[in-house]
Amino acid sequence: MTSTSVLDDLKKSQILGLLEQGKRVDGRALDEPREISIETNAIPKANGSARVRLGETEVICGVKIQPDRPFPDMGDKGIFICTAELLPLSHPTVETGPPGPDVIELARVVDRGIRESHMIDVSQLVIEKNKSVVGVFADNVVVDYDGNLFDACSYAAAAALLSSKTPKWNWVDDAPTLADGEETPVPIATIPVSVTMGKIGNHIIVDPNGDEWASMDSRITITTDSDGNICALQKGGSDGFSQDEINQCGEISVRIGTKIREKLKQAQTAGQ
Repeated sequence: MTSTSVLDDLKKSQILGLLEQGKRVDGRALDEPREISIETNAIPKANGSARVRLGETEVICGVKIQPDRPFPDMGDKGIFICTAELLPLSHPTVETGPPGPDVIELARVVDRGIRESHMIDVSQLVIEKNKSVVGVFADNVVVDYDGNLFDACSYAAAAALLSSKTPKWNWVDDAPTLADGEETPVPIATIPVSVTMGKIGNHIIVDPNGDEWASMDSRITITTDSDGNICALQKGGSDGFSQDEINQCGEISVRIGTKIREKLKQAQTAGQ
């Protein structure tokens, strides 16, 4: 999300002054994310769901699974689509209406991280090749904003997918027909984790809170899979990153991603 609050020069100077001392406004280390809380099965009627709190940022994700037509060039693969929405109650600057560029970018970054990691084995979500496949739709709703929606929505979507179960459909009389039997887990191949870092002056910080987000010169979001491979990267802001800084951010994303992935696994187990 782009800056939605106006920080005066005094607050920006305070944040930068603390960073010069190796400190942050909320007492965290520069490479320390905020406290993460993950609750699965938050929406009983959804096929899968999760509520994530990243500091004071809160996101709810619900997964809907249904038959759909395949994309023209992907008749042998199911569909995955991720969306994002900010409720007006999430922040004083959020208004009703169509999504702005920042919300569109948010949905695309989360979608890309999951898609490029191949989290879902979409080859197993085919009802009838070239005619009907299973569509998996993850919808993120932001109910409280205090910075870094990229990671909060990514964790919520991943946790919701890990908790999701899909019905089985058969191809009968040229149409998908719901089959008898228990629902089965969505085929999961890996667990992607995004780590967003902001740059303020010459300092790189992990998981910027709302005030830090509004003060950033640039940001970078790096998503890794369960093997520690970087599978997606998104840069934003007016400033850039040097090659050494990119390498540093990549190492941080792998290290912190491993810890957060364990939290996602624990939430999955607790929700079963």
